[in-house]
Amino acid sequence: MKNPFAKTIDINSDLGESFGAWRMGNDAALLAIVSSANIACGFHGGDPDIMRGTVAMAVQHDVAMGAHVSLPDLQGFGRREMAVTPNEAYALTLYQIGALHGFVQAAGTRLHHVKPHGALYNMAARDAKLAAAIARAVHDFDRSLCLFGLANSALIDAGRAVGLPVAAEAFADRRYCSDGTLQSRREPDALIQESDEAIAQAMAMAREGHVRAIDGSIVALQADTLCVHGDGAHAVDFARQLRAALEAADIGIAPPHGMERHA
Repeated sequence: MKNPFAKTIDINSDLGESFGAWRMGNDAALLAIVSSANIACGFHGGDPDIMRGTVAMAVQHDVAMGAHVSLPDLQGFGRREMAVTPNEAYALTLYQIGALHGFVQAAGTRLHHVKPHGALYNMAARDAKLAAAIARAVHDFDRSLCLFGLANSALIDAGRAVGLPVAAEAFADRRYCSDGTLQSRREPDALIQESDEAIAQAMAMAREGHVRAIDGSIVALQADTLCVHGDGAHAVDFARQLRAALEAADIGIAPPHGMERHA
């Protein structure tokens, strides 16, 4: 069937981040809206039961699944930087991909992508050696997996260097610095709180390939996938509004690279 939209973009969300009796976000509702799910693998959130349940829900909604790999920092939710070597980054990435792969394979489907989380994501965006180690781990596990990384970052470059399909990621609800990096979450205005402003930013990135930085400058940014954070109080409503706005602009929603998810 011919795609009725002029172009497509992916909407991804970080899911499966609950742990034990503690719950985060409304994964079931978000999975009915997004096209890709980054599933926590136990290092910053998630546990075996949560991983299995999140995979089952993603299969039900035909959502592409990826390993959301993190530094080993459950208490800090993976948002604290750690002095890991490239060899350690390679090993922890491979370990977490393998953990999620077991649940995905048991569900009769396959992994689509890998996306680092939190501090590891930001470190790999600027550290070429760390980025190369993560990309090599993804490649060595399965060279058909798509590597998600911050647009214009070292991680995207590293993925391309080893021949991985890559998806340049942009954030609807995060503010950008003039060099294309994300404003630190330590800053009070790092998150865009107003839905209309976040949707306007996402539309500019999706349609025009740029974002306005905090200093007012315009930064070129070609996005393959837009991240919607799943842990906010209004995450589901925002995701629904964003998808509606994109489709109204003749932009379809689909995982990057059109990879078949079913084995």
